[in-house]
Amino acid sequence: MKKTSTRLADGRELIYYDSRDDTVRDAVDRRPLEPTVTSSQVRRDPLLGDAVAIASHRQGRTYHPPADECPLCPSQGDRLSEIPDSSYDVVVFENRFPSLAGDSGRCEVVCFTSDHDSSFADLTEEQAGLVLEAWTDRTAELSHLPSVEQVFCFENRGAEIGVTLGHPHGQIYAYPFTTPRTALMLRSVAAHKEATDGGNLFDDVVARELAEGERIVLETEHWVAFVPYAAHWPYEVHLYPRHRVPDLLGLDEGARREFPQVYLELLKRFDRIFDGPGGEKEGAGEPPTPYIAAWHQAPFGPLEEFEGVNRDDFALHLELFTIRRTSGKLKFLAGSESGMSVFINDVPPEAAAQRLREVAST
Repeated sequence: MKKTSTRLADGRELIYYDSRDDTVRDAVDRRPLEPTVTSSQVRRDPLLGDAVAIASHRQGRTYHPPADECPLCPSQGDRLSEIPDSSYDVVVFENRFPSLAGDSGRCEVVCFTSDHDSSFADLTEEQAGLVLEAWTDRTAELSHLPSVEQVFCFENRGAEIGVTLGHPHGQIYAYPFTTPRTALMLRSVAAHKEATDGGNLFDDVVARELAEGERIVLETEHWVAFVPYAAHWPYEVHLYPRHRVPDLLGLDEGARREFPQVYLELLKRFDRIFDGPGGEKEGAGEPPTPYIAAWHQAPFGPLEEFEGVNRDDFALHLELFTIRRTSGKLKFLAGSESGMSVFINDVPPEAAAQRLREVAST
């Protein structure tokens, strides 16, 4: 992998990740951009104790542009985009409309491919491996920023999720705090460690799924994927490396080598969940399965509030889920979910796992 860092016309950082070591990246951003001005701030909810990012400048962000005006496609002639070069493998750049900025963290965009009409599932294993290297490198770099305590790599796919740019891409949020969801996990890890005289909650969860078997989606030498016992979403898969590590930097060579094959297979299965018996889509004209793919990594900040827990107690894992519960129907976060944070799932986890095994590649 070759990494080339440059600056856009407004001063934002852009980084090319290339599979070939001899690739030269010297294109200059020719757009007449003013320096980026953001107004992000983080406020603490006194009742719930969680953080809310206030980012009013995001009201003006790019919203569903036509394909020939996509800001994530390479620049071509006089059609200038966020990527100055005329082609690329993987690109990461600072978001022009960040939710977090300055002392409040940092937001980056990750473009998986220059092919506008593609998706992550369409990538080759080599391309997917390069994205993994980019995620890992950005996690390492962002973790050293003084304002950052946690790094979150994720992808939103589909208009139903709220995606405003159709080009295959993801994002990285570098938070100046430990996120509420991670804090909940760490409290559970601490309680389990005390109750079991040093046991690890993540290890025990994975061991239970392997022992029971009915929610396992796939297994390989280095990875295991399953629908969790108490899945929140209609179709939800958790992917763990068999050897527990706290973050992407901890993955060994075997896990890195095997990840592209495993992850691409999971994404292809997600695209086939709602296919009919003959492979046709159940819903006429139904778009590909919308999903969120989220990497959970241990915070880089202090963990003193989680008594007895250290970074190595956390287990890196990826959560992949869709808000579509059946053909043509979405799972909405209504009264119970949004008002009281109590999820109600219409699809039994065992049935979801069975379906995801049925649509495996042959």
